[in-house]
Amino acid sequence: MASSCTQLCIKHRLLRPVRTVALSTCTQVRHCCTVTRPRHPPAVTGTQTKYQQGQHIRFYSDLIDKHQANKDVTNQLIHFKDAVPLNESPTSLDLDAATGLYALEEIDDEEAASLAPFPVIPPASTSLKDYVDQSETLTKLVQLGVNLWKLEQRPNVGSMLLRLDFDTDVAPRLLFLKGIGVDDSRLGYIITRNPFVLTEDLENLQARVNYLKSKKFTAENVASMVSRAPYLLNFSVKRLDNRLGFYQQQLNLSASNTRNIVARLPRLLCGSLEPVKENLKVCEIELGFKANEIQHIVLAVPKILTANKRKLTQIFDFLHNTMKVPHHLIAKFPQVFNAKFLRIRERHLFLQYLGRAHYDRDQPNYVSLERLASSPDDIFCTEVALATLEDFYLFQKTL
Repeated sequence: MASSCTQLCIKHRLLRPVRTVALSTCTQVRHCCTVTRPRHPPAVTGTQTKYQQGQHIRFYSDLIDKHQANKDVTNQLIHFKDAVPLNESPTSLDLDAATGLYALEEIDDEEAASLAPFPVIPPASTSLKDYVDQSETLTKLVQLGVNLWKLEQRPNVGSMLLRLDFDTDVAPRLLFLKGIGVDDSRLGYIITRNPFVLTEDLENLQARVNYLKSKKFTAENVASMVSRAPYLLNFSVKRLDNRLGFYQQQLNLSASNTRNIVARLPRLLCGSLEPVKENLKVCEIELGFKANEIQHIVLAVPKILTANKRKLTQIFDFLHNTMKVPHHLIAKFPQVFNAKFLRIRERHLFLQYLGRAHYDRDQPNYVSLERLASSPDDIFCTEVALATLEDFYLFQKTL
């Protein structure tokens, strides 16, 4: 009896994959599918975790290669509104006008055998790779360069992406980012780091951009800041204003200098203020710099506000207590804090071995911190140490 019913259904096209049925299936997936980690996952070893992560990376790499022919999705976004009339739903289907889609039309056995079954969509999964082929949003995000394997490791992000519609949710935000000057090559990076920008209200996004421009940030500054600090547009105008005021008052900076350091290091507006406050206290109390010296250091190297506290104290201790470099010379070239401690130590010991470790400007053969920390090995050896590169390498082996 069951076999007869199946044959009858096939005979009358009841199993033909009509688009309306597919649409209902997609709707069910949006409401049913969750891509979250199990509440009590089984014990997995470190080797297994690395293997699974490697499998996901290879899977998404293959997807990117598969869609290389359609990689210019961003160029198609500009025309997506014209593809569907305003008074017509993009998912509507005129069954009466369509040919060959009548549910009760009889077909022959050969055509019935060629019908493909519906793809099996899992009701739940711990990986987005199971949904990429069935989701237009995920497919186009892969084409944009979004790393789904990174997003699926974050709680509830996978479920959020599956609920988004590309035309109504994703495309308008991408067009907004392109409109403020963000380069196409940065769209994938921004969404990978901050997928929640796809759920932000467009009016709020525009208000935050308008605020930054009202503070005399240029359009190029805003585009660069958003590209390098993807969470910037997720914060309210009030928070952005409070952050700018904090840096201006704490460092006693002018409005122009405040814009300067924020434009060069936009994550200052996004991260926590506690590390910044701590580093300022370290520079003042532990390292002993004066207020004007701290101001000069921050203007030259804004990164020092978020640098590792241990690295700052380690480099300063070696410069000031071992190399006997005074505060004012360190403040004059604060880029030395960006150098590696081992690099500074090895070069100082080599100069000391050669009798050329002179960091006082009044002494002959004076060596500046800039040449000590920033010069390539060959230039350091020939112009500063007056030795050969081979001699320096041999000396390093003795340390």
